[in-house]
Amino acid sequence: TMEQIFRLLDSKGVCDYDNLMETAAEHDYNFSFLKDLPLGDATRLEGYLFPDTDEFYLGEQALYAINRMLVNFDAKVTDDMREKAVDIAGSVHNLVIIASMIEKETDGEDQQNIASVIYNRLNNPTSETAGFLQIDATLYYVTGRLVTQEDYETVDSPYNTYLYKGLPAGPISNPGMASIYAALNPASTKYYYYALDKEGTHHFFKT
Repeated sequence: TMEQIFRLLDSKGVCDYDNLMETAAEHDYNFSFLKDLPLGDATRLEGYLFPDTDEFYLGEQALYAINRMLVNFDAKVTDDMREKAVDIAGSVHNLVIIASMIEKETDGEDQQNIASVIYNRLNNPTSETAGFLQIDATLYYVTGRLVTQEDYETVDSPYNTYLYKGLPAGPISNPGMASIYAALNPASTKYYYYALDKEGTHHFFKT
């Protein structure tokens, strides 16, 4: 998440955490994928700080440290990918939201199947799912702790995909290429559910 990235940069002496947060909220970076995201809230950059191996200067200005990750996103997500994102998800931002959920939910090998569940629930809701994504990771993004059954009903947040239909309010992580690719190329399935076994592998189900 952006929070984790900024805390890491601070702990390594690259940039001060508060400066990073202020810059993320207030600096008007000139990237097309940010143009519709209003200034004033640092989380507008969540999803776009491309995860990679980067080199930073000690004591670097927050403006440049953040820009390096945004430039990487701009280079990795090509114009063709952005056009496909609009076709499949409605916008690049929606695609990044979907990819961010895949990033947090995957067991490492099942990204395209998870993508298929998300799209099936969004585009072909059954009477049982009714358009609710019901993804625990979106709740964890808000609470920062193990999600409970009670949270499903009591955490009143646009990130609670048990209470609110459709996509959460924004991305919940900064997805890598595997998750972005899966969001662009979901498997063709009739899956609406998945469950994690004790060995850490997801299994997928129609009902």
